[in-house]
Amino acid sequence: MISYLEFEKPVAKLEARIAELRTAADGDDVDISKELERLEVKSADLLASTYASLTPWQKAQVARHPSRPHFTDFVDLIFDDFIPLGGDRNFGDDEAILGGFARLDGRKVVLIGHEKGNDTESRIRHNFGMGKPEGYRKAIRLMQLAGRFNLPVVTLVDTSGAFPGIEAEERGQAEAIARSTEACLALPTPMVATIVGEGGSGGAVALASAERVLMLEHAVYSVISPEGCASILWRTAEKAPDAAEAMRITAQHLKKLGVIDRIVKEPVGGAHRDPAAVAQNLGKAIGQELDALAKLSSDEVRRMREERFLQIGVS
Repeated sequence: MISYLEFEKPVAKLEARIAELRTAADGDDVDISKELERLEVKSADLLASTYASLTPWQKAQVARHPSRPHFTDFVDLIFDDFIPLGGDRNFGDDEAILGGFARLDGRKVVLIGHEKGNDTESRIRHNFGMGKPEGYRKAIRLMQLAGRFNLPVVTLVDTSGAFPGIEAEERGQAEAIARSTEACLALPTPMVATIVGEGGSGGAVALASAERVLMLEHAVYSVISPEGCASILWRTAEKAPDAAEAMRITAQHLKKLGVIDRIVKEPVGGAHRDPAAVAQNLGKAIGQELDALAKLSSDEVRRMREERFLQIGVS
């Protein structure tokens, strides 16, 4: 069952009407197929027009949709032979950040990403995708393994930000994020990062400092959440829609600014309506990027990575 967002209520009413007609038509001799077809076309058109003109705040809501596919969903839909590796060899394991070895259409890769969970129990276990220091240190360890075995790195970013708790700060959250970002930039092998949902603050940058950064069509990427920005600037989270507009958090804005390199198309109505379709698009896009980068030497990859970040914001 689809969970509708506030701005999708007109679509929800139409689809509810279609469901009622289908139920009423069961075992009835009256032919309502034409009426059903008319309503289905109207619903599809309304959904398409709604998603063609989403505001940045509405895109943020889509990026946070509870049914949106997360890391483990993409592992099942895109990758083969995933071998998870846990622990930072220092404190413990962080289930907000997962990673290990995998294959993408036969290509061997090191795969790392945030996992938010898909129900109450798993969301608590994965800490809603908010990584702790041991999670980022695990990512560093995996990137070092990638360099040692000459494997490309693929990251799937989906976090509202790194975990802000006192215990995380005590274990060196800022230092872990900085060193993870450094590990990305120093990686001797190709790296392709994709923002698949939320890309929040340094918690996202620590896994997204790649030479090729992709972004799903309705994902968002920002230095702070719209609510956080609104609370600072206007002292109220009610201004979050204004903050989202001002911060240019959408894939379309960020592509123009040069922050990301490529937008991966989602099905009409968002990735949560057809995870298999968006996974197919994403797998194809990542594969194309990896094939193009495979031709480059380690020095060329690092230089390309450095140049793309130095060019951000340069007119």
